[in-house]
Order: sequence, then structure tokens, then C-alpha cells
Amino acid sequence: MKRQPGDKLTHVMLPALDGQLFDTRSLEGRPFMLSFFRFASCPFCNLRMHELVSRFNEFADDFTIVAVFDSPLDNLQHHASGHKAPFAVLADESNQFYWEYGIEYSLLGVVKGMLLRMPTLLRAMMRGYLPLGIKGRMTTMPADFLIDRNGRISMAYYGTDEGDHLPFERVKSFSLSEARATGGAGSD
Repeated sequence: MKRQPGDKLTHVMLPALDGQLFDTRSLEGRPFMLSFFRFASCPFCNLRMHELVSRFNEFADDFTIVAVFDSPLDNLQHHASGHKAPFAVLADESNQFYWEYGIEYSLLGVVKGMLLRMPTLLRAMMRGYLPLGIKGRMTTMPADFLIDRNGRISMAYYGTDEGDHLPFERVKSFSLSEARATGGAGSD
């Protein structure tokens, strides 16, 4: 079932890139984005990861991201370790939390993404993000959830195609508004 704004966060506990279990309970009291990606070698996903990592300093100081991939840990380590993400990157090989959060699967979304986002796909592939060694479902659609300090979903964004994520500026705005609401420091 799809999640809605106001829903309580269902805590996620999965293996991270370093092989250790990561639990979102460790983020209690902090705002963050819970982002569900496709398989680890997805060009769109890797381009999005590149954007999030390279612009991470634009978020408020206590804001973070939890990135979840539809891949086994060894495959995720192979494809995502190079990003050197300053946030948790997790493997959900069994799709446990994909089902829990109502993540969608769509062949039409894959075709739509390839056709409508061809320049983005080519840019990703030119950066070396090639869909090799696919382990995970090809039809997984991305989804992003903005989680407030109280552990509630502030925004639920379900992508309609394989490259459709919540716009970066919307995520940044949320991080800064959460910081202002508590008088916290934001990034300059």
C-alpha cells in the first residue's frame, strides 16, 4: 500500500555498503530522505546518486539520506562504493521494504523513462554508468520519502518512470525548512 504524508515511518534495517546493518532508528529526531532506487547498475540511479553526493553540502547540517537499492549487497558494493556517499546506502535484495512502502513495478515506466529521458540516459552512460551485471528487478520504479524530525512522512513521491525522482531543489527546501523550524543551522 502506498504511503501518505502524515504516516509514521516504518523503520528500515538493512545491510549497508560496509556490510554492517543500518537501522533508521539511529536517525530519530533528524529529518532525512528515504530514497528507493532501482537495481545497483541502473544508469538513472547512479546519476541521481552522483547528484546527491556532489550536492550533499547544500542540505541543512543535520539532514541526511538513506538510499535503498533493489540489489544484493555484493552487487551494490560493486556499483555504488565508488560514489563514496556521505550517507547510508543499503541493499534490499528481498524487496522487504519495497513492499512495505508500496514501491511500484512497471514495464511501461521503464519504456517511458528510456523514451522521455533519453538525453539523461545517454549522459549517465557517458559518465560510465552502464547497466551491466543487473541484479534486481528491471521494472522497479523509484520513490522518495521526506521524513520529518518526528518520524512522519512529510512527502511521498512515487516516480512514474525509471528516472523520476523528487526534484533536488524540493529535497533541499525541505532540509532547510526543517532546520529553520527548530532554529538549527543550515548549510550556506
